[in-house]
Amino acid sequence: MKNKIEVSWKEELLFESKAPEGNIIINGNAVDGQDVGLRPKAMMLSSLAGCSGMDVVSLLKKMRAEVDDFKIDVEASLTDEHPKIYDKVHVTYRFYGNDFKKDKIEKSVKLSVDRYCGVMEMFRQFSEVTTEIVYVEQ
Repeated sequence: MKNKIEVSWKEELLFESKAPEGNIIINGNAVDGQDVGLRPKAMMLSSLAGCSGMDVVSLLKKMRAEVDDFKIDVEASLTDEHPKIYDKVHVTYRFYGNDFKKDKIEKSVKLSVDRYCGVMEMFRQFSEVTTEIVYVEQ
């Protein structure tokens, strides 16, 4: 299977990426004093969280271990040398609710991290990736 996108230069450091699923704005700096779109490295972190998040949500649904809310925080450290890359990435999975089915939640995260999330695997090729799970009782 192949993926294909087209990126068009709009102005200054502003680009639009078009994919069959939709469009996104890529930005290198503020345009007319406003931040529009995401910077490329932030998009990478968003892709990582989105990929793993989709796995976790679908696995939790199959396991009947749904939660009230779910958020993923990703923190990453850039190298000092150019080209600057992420050398350390930490992913925090935050689950909100009551009466958590922790065994199923932990299994779903582990399956995403170790088996299903292709973006996670790509990150592991150039970064040290760590993860944690946080439960927030509501």
